[in-house]
Amino acid sequence: MPHVLTLIAAPGALAPAQLLAAKSALAALGADCDAPDWLAENEAVDLPFAALAPEQAIAAAKSALGDAPIDLIAQPAEGRRKKLLLADMDSTIVTSETLDEIAAFAGLKERIAEITARSMNGELDFRQALIERVGMLKGLDASALDETWRTTELTPGAATLIATMRANGVHTALVSGGFTFFTSKVAERCGFHEHHANTLLLEDGKLLGTVSEPILDRDAKLATLKRLAAQLGLSLAETATVGDGANDLAMIQAAGLGIAYHAKPIVAAAARHRISHADLTALLYAQGYRAAEFAAA
Repeated sequence: MPHVLTLIAAPGALAPAQLLAAKSALAALGADCDAPDWLAENEAVDLPFAALAPEQAIAAAKSALGDAPIDLIAQPAEGRRKKLLLADMDSTIVTSETLDEIAAFAGLKERIAEITARSMNGELDFRQALIERVGMLKGLDASALDETWRTTELTPGAATLIATMRANGVHTALVSGGFTFFTSKVAERCGFHEHHANTLLLEDGKLLGTVSEPILDRDAKLATLKRLAAQLGLSLAETATVGDGANDLAMIQAAGLGIAYHAKPIVAAAARHRISHADLTALLYAQGYRAAEFAAA
């Protein structure tokens, strides 16, 4: 079968009856469906199909499943397993927006978080929003960075995602509009091969309220994807990306498997693939990995 529809839910939350409903919906539109292949019992299943476009398969399955918290990925079956992964950090690999958390130590979390939210939803220019927010933190003691890191948590499935892809020869890179202070630590904790972000400038243990140039933004994320793919001799179709904000959209749209992960509305609407319910292991299921193949984090 040339295409595959993958249904993904929280562990134990995907019932055989829901798979049957999705399969029947595809068949009603004239699709030929092969036998389903469970990647993880009652959590993730592949449904191979033909004679229907991926977009039609998603729409039909979504209509059949209603409001059930099930993620749907439809794509060509060939080449599902990617060879390069680029991941955003804030609200993707980690659960928080680290700049907002730093701002809490200056009593500015609510004010800065509002700017962050607007920037991530594409309402503000990312570069200008970053400069404005960092400028508001001028003079803050650098210990705020250590305290922020101390409470930063990985998103469920993040470590397993990176460990499994590395175990299968995939090159992994963390690329963030945030700061190298955090990406270096997250990369080490998860096992990313490399990391790229902005650098906060410090002097005498205080934040200067500036970052070094050039600023890593939406265009830089896309450029990093293209550069690493070229270095590895890969086409963009052989790459995967994941992120949640407007500055991730260009790299999400360019990759063979670009995932909008629990994303802002503007990003979810524009991305071909969305994960809105499951954790980051959904990226592994989307590539056809079985739960039994997951590497220990």
